[in-house]
Amino acid sequence: MANRIILNETSYHGAGAIQEIASVAKARGFKKAFVCSDPDLIKFNVTTKVTKVLEDAGLAYEIYSNIKPNPTIENVQTGVAAFKASGADYIVAIGGGSSMDTAKAVGIIINNPEFEDVRSLEGVAPTKNPCVPIIAVPTTAGTAAEVTINYVITDVEKKRKFVCVDPHDIPVVAVIDPDMMSSMPKGLTAATGMDALTHAIEGYITKGAWEMTDMFHLKAIEIISRSLRDAVANTPKGREDMALGQYVAGMGFSNVGLGIVHSMAHSLGAVYDTPHGVANAILLPTVMEYNACATGEKYREIARAMGVKGVDDMTQEEYRKAAVEAVRQLSIDVGIPQDLKAIVKPEDVQFLAESAFADACCPGNPRDTSVEDIKALYESLM
Repeated sequence: MANRIILNETSYHGAGAIQEIASVAKARGFKKAFVCSDPDLIKFNVTTKVTKVLEDAGLAYEIYSNIKPNPTIENVQTGVAAFKASGADYIVAIGGGSSMDTAKAVGIIINNPEFEDVRSLEGVAPTKNPCVPIIAVPTTAGTAAEVTINYVITDVEKKRKFVCVDPHDIPVVAVIDPDMMSSMPKGLTAATGMDALTHAIEGYITKGAWEMTDMFHLKAIEIISRSLRDAVANTPKGREDMALGQYVAGMGFSNVGLGIVHSMAHSLGAVYDTPHGVANAILLPTVMEYNACATGEKYREIARAMGVKGVDDMTQEEYRKAAVEAVRQLSIDVGIPQDLKAIVKPEDVQFLAESAFADACCPGNPRDTSVEDIKALYESLM
């Protein structure tokens, strides 16, 4: 079987990179932007940094902001209607995964109207046409949605999230500007950073991993582990490194999949609206312990990438424990809660476990699992 790598056509990196948006739009002959950005980013004038670039270049745009932190089917449906009414010919997605996931779903449906039932996009939908061109501008260093072929939508009615995987949804241009992330509060920086670390670790140990994606994931683990604490302290170097680290992680996991940390986090987000990064961060060390027996020597390389000394002199049990503890300590250092006591209700655990087991990320987990195993993992954190 051939291994496949799909990345953006073009990406720009570094402080001030958003200035490239105008030249990109003009070079591609775009006329009007449909700007997808969530209400908080608009409220705190983060979106304005990009719309000013469009205004200064004389480029028309219209803003769409009916986007929730865990975007819903309704957010996508109203976005499709708004795009049709706008006269736009491309999308500028500004924000974290929520804005970009909404933009991807809208862009796919516009160019593949036979999938107007948003639920029909779940899994690997057989769309025929690339989505409306997207220029993606992340404001968080975590989701890497700007470089992935995935997006996640919440079905409020059924209390579940569903993952969509479609090579046609990848943004044509990604603009990774750490200045767009400088206003993130500490808690959000920590949560999205741990989300990025989860991407890197799960992508590295997933069943689909291979040498090229291992390269991306190990480098991402190294960058994130050395820079997340500084990013939470809002140092320019920490922000810049995290912006790069999360993107590199996205280059890998988008092409090989994830595991049950994400499956379990999706369930928490659907039932309790738990922020995705927080859910991943709480779950990651415990699920790493569970998966250790199915990872060969990979935890040694995770520990090494996270700066643990002397790993070559450790036994397998020692370096596996060291990798887990390095992740747990980073999580503690950036202020992530260490359990689910304040989130999960005991009567929901069976439903959460069943939903996680049915999630699209579950088959990629390195250790074959079951509803009962996942249930036990939730309960161990309560």
